[in-house]
Amino acid sequence: MLERPATAGLTVRAAAAADFPHISELTVRTYLGGGLASADYARTLADVEGRAALAELLVAEDEAGRIVGSVALVLAGEFGEVTVSDEEAAFRMLVVDAVARGRGIGELLVRTCLDRARAAGKRRMVLSTDPRMHAAHRLYERLGFTRLPERDWTPVPGVDLLVYAREL
Repeated sequence: MLERPATAGLTVRAAAAADFPHISELTVRTYLGGGLASADYARTLADVEGRAALAELLVAEDEAGRIVGSVALVLAGEFGEVTVSDEEAAFRMLVVDAVARGRGIGELLVRTCLDRARAAGKRRMVLSTDPRMHAAHRLYERLGFTRLPERDWTPVPGVDLLVYAREL
């Protein structure tokens, strides 16, 4: 299969411990810089080692080997927080470096999560997202995700999250 031009030169791989500081910085910068998280949540965003204990961390690299995106794929356990059965997988903390946006990195990471969840025998991918993440919503909808408003939730007062899902 030919690679689409938007993702030419990009690769996705499992994150290594040596990648954790960069993933931490990228995630905090993306969420705080975009006004999508409070300073209190920055500690959670920065805790890549803790995230790696609960999820499969993936990174996207460009042609020069620079990490330009990351996501945490949850195939089992409690880190998913929006999963309701063992048939569901989730992904969290999808980030793309602002200087690399528009190259299909977010889509490549999401498609990789979908492929890995399908290979693990999952039947549905779910995610929660901030209502202000409009570009992400467009990506999810383009990839076949639909809203599950009955599963929207509030992890802490003042933070309301929307839930999307896609059958695998």
